[in-house]
Amino acid sequence: MEHKNINLKLKVWRQKNSNDNGTFETYDAKNISTEMSFLEMFDVLNEDLIKEGKDPIAFDHDCREGICGMCSMYIDGRPHGPWTANTTCQLHMRAFNEGDTVVVEPWRAKAFPVIKDLMVDRSAFDRIIQAGGYVSVNTGNAVDGNSLPIEKDKADASFAAAMCIGCGACVAACKNSSAMLFTSAKVSHLALLPQGEPERQTRVLNMVAQMDKEGFGACTNTGACEAVCPKEISISNIARMNSEYLSASLNSEK
Repeated sequence: MEHKNINLKLKVWRQKNSNDNGTFETYDAKNISTEMSFLEMFDVLNEDLIKEGKDPIAFDHDCREGICGMCSMYIDGRPHGPWTANTTCQLHMRAFNEGDTVVVEPWRAKAFPVIKDLMVDRSAFDRIIQAGGYVSVNTGNAVDGNSLPIEKDKADASFAAAMCIGCGACVAACKNSSAMLFTSAKVSHLALLPQGEPERQTRVLNMVAQMDKEGFGACTNTGACEAVCPKEISISNIARMNSEYLSASLNSEK
């Protein structure tokens, strides 16, 4: 693939804190290598801003390997940008053309208040996990991985759900800011395994209750969440969680 440098215009959301109204500011990103990642492009832009004595653009990042889910940016109207099954840190500048105007925003959701600029507080996801995303285990030596036989289809489905990195793209894409895809993935990957059986009913009840408490919207099955998920988590998990929730609710009433 041909290596080249391009010039872009960036419209970036700047917001001092959650109480600030915020606004878009325009920047020129000059001589950007198409081999750079989107975050590396922001690194270069921030270096220039610092040299000019200006406040650099705040954004979240950590692993830069598509694993941690920190790089939450809304790019040109799509979470994580134009590529499918992709995180912002894995998006490269060859996705853009000379002279493009690129609009960059933070996640827009009541449950994800803006900390600063492109950084949002996603600790609501952590509290949903704390409400029930765990299993009971005996302390001591590690249990042999093959000690519990698990059907392959269930193991595969569990691993697929466990791929969720909690980035919040599903919430950002949803017109209702629903967290159903995230929560259902966390419920599913444990509900499908025998290790998750002891808390199976309390888990789904507690995690859904916490999800609602955090202020996420309802799911109306538009599928936008699945379309933008960098790990391609299936909305079939939402159906599974609804089934788990109904069963747990009926049993709790007995």
